[in-house]
Amino acid sequence: MTDAASEPTRPGPGGTARPLRPEPPAVRDAATNPWGDVWRQFRTHKGALLGLGFLVFVTLFCLLGPWLWPVSPGALDVRNKDLRPVYHLLWDGSARVSWSHPLGSDQLGRDLLAQLIAGGRVSLAVGWTAMLIAMLIGTLVGVLAGYFRWLDGILMRFTDLVLALPILPLLLVMMLLFRDPLRATFGPATGIFILIVTVIGATSWMQTARIVRGDVLALKEREFVLAARSIGTPARRMIPRHILPNVLSPIMVSATLGLASAIITESALSFLGLGFPSDFPTWGKLLFDSTDRMADFPERVLWPGLAISLTVLSVNYIGDGLRDALDPRIRGR
Repeated sequence: MTDAASEPTRPGPGGTARPLRPEPPAVRDAATNPWGDVWRQFRTHKGALLGLGFLVFVTLFCLLGPWLWPVSPGALDVRNKDLRPVYHLLWDGSARVSWSHPLGSDQLGRDLLAQLIAGGRVSLAVGWTAMLIAMLIGTLVGVLAGYFRWLDGILMRFTDLVLALPILPLLLVMMLLFRDPLRATFGPATGIFILIVTVIGATSWMQTARIVRGDVLALKEREFVLAARSIGTPARRMIPRHILPNVLSPIMVSATLGLASAIITESALSFLGLGFPSDFPTWGKLLFDSTDRMADFPERVLWPGLAISLTVLSVNYIGDGLRDALDPRIRGR
């Protein structure tokens, strides 16, 4: 046992000395948690917080909307067609409105609020799925090109070749070539969904690959990687344990930008009439269907346009906030 007289002492209350005993281990402070630092830095970006809040709101609005507003987006009500939104009563008391269609109805009597909810579910699903495909391809190509020198030239020249291709004509050609076979195999909606997410993901991975490759090239010269390589760690263990965890920051930032780009691309394809079938609403399809009568019913263009613009803007703000929060040179300022 330790002699009490030999223990170090410190002044106590009243000047009396008391033993200096080791304090019990405390709960680790949040300041030592790197993700806590990232969250604190992220909170300082007001635009990123607003963007995150709006993205969560839009996602919940699209996911829970069918239960909160149980109206079929494809239900026809010819007697109540071409209704104006209820807020038209504020300045036009003679407008044809119905409280059962708060955002109005189209020329076939379909409820615009139900179509907006259904279109958001499809557009967000396409955006997230295409973004995941692009991140998977870009991360794989970037890690392999940066870690294996003999693959660097081949993969990067292929990346440069894809970057040099005109993306929009390539998208149009791929949609025209593979649309009918996939629709016949998987059905009209599922086939077009598979085609759109594959086409967008296959043409959006190049920037991620170049960014990841640059970070992997720098990580290969770090001390911990050299030490792991010196003890004979194979590549199949080196990459998932030491390389991938240290390139998550650029991948996360690229993912937010890829999500915004995928939503815009899907809306553009639907607006050009190459997207989903006419009875399958998306935000871009709602824009396409509303252009013919835009002068008489401008609100039909306003709501899907605002949904696309605000969602993409919120994702871009989230990307800016993540970039600042994940950068150790900025974190803590």
